[in-house]
Amino acid sequence: MTTHRPTTPPGRRPRLLDLFCCAGGAAKGYHDAGFQVVGVDLVEQPRYPFEFHRGDALEFLAAHGHEFDAIHASPPCQASCTLTAGTNQGREYPQLIPDTREALAQLGVPTVIENVQGAKLRRDVTLCGEMFGLGVIRHRYFELSGWSMPQPAHVRHRGRVAGYRHGRRYDGPYVAVYGNGGGKGTVAQWQTAMGIDWTDDRAELAEAIPPAYTEHLGRRLIENLTGRSSGSAEFSADARRAPDVRQLTLFG
Repeated sequence: MTTHRPTTPPGRRPRLLDLFCCAGGAAKGYHDAGFQVVGVDLVEQPRYPFEFHRGDALEFLAAHGHEFDAIHASPPCQASCTLTAGTNQGREYPQLIPDTREALAQLGVPTVIENVQGAKLRRDVTLCGEMFGLGVIRHRYFELSGWSMPQPAHVRHRGRVAGYRHGRRYDGPYVAVYGNGGGKGTVAQWQTAMGIDWTDDRAELAEAIPPAYTEHLGRRLIENLTGRSSGSAEFSADARRAPDVRQLTLFG
């Protein structure tokens, strides 16, 4: 394995490669933490909020991965989600996590692989919307390589996810951000619940992770890369963002 640890000069954002980026939920969090983000996806993403390249993610990684300080990957999760896992439909989807893990291991930079519950990932960190006061639960696993961070305490959920279950309507503080019908909520409710305002496309919102997740990961990752906080005076003004009080309360 070739070890590659680019040196990030004071005042410059570290560069993060966002593979299988979709519309940019993860990217926005890393940007808010202090990274310069570049996204790659096989499908055109016209609302992706940062530099974007259309193409095969693993081919781009092989050609350009050495140019980045850190890498995040969210391989397609349809094969692992609860609606398709173990079904004929689930077997039709590609299993890209092993190939992604192997490709990332060649670079020697800190990496993150993110996926849904049920995915075959190490559960180095599990995050939930309630940890950040969001209107979704949306548990996600994060496998970290080349760095580590503490697992935050899993905050108790405040109630149910609102919507219909087996013909009965339930109220609750969370919105179900997936599918259509069934009292799933409006686009505006989905945007608010997820903390995403740059897309109003339901499919894009349903595929995204809340930026709060990767902002929390990203702040710890920057500390690992640089030895200084993303809020440090050594970072340029546009790389800083006021810390979220709830996150500080929960995670220290």
